[in-house]
Amino acid sequence: MGVNEMAYTQAQNKATQKYQKTHLEQLSIRVPKGKRAEYKALADARGVSLAGLITSLLDAELKKEPEG
Repeated sequence: MGVNEMAYTQAQNKATQKYQKTHLEQLSIRVPKGKRAEYKALADARGVSLAGLITSLLDAELKKEPEG
């Protein structure tokens, strides 16, 4: 481990799982073979995770929708 790296403790794991259960939902999608790598490369190029890219694109689309 590096100087600033600490072992991920069981308590941290438990806290993370509790937070995720309380605040997050899981979404699963299927894409054509080979597309995942393309999507991941795009996310990497933008400096975000694949999940982060997907959610930011969906949020941008939601903002375009007229309210009401």
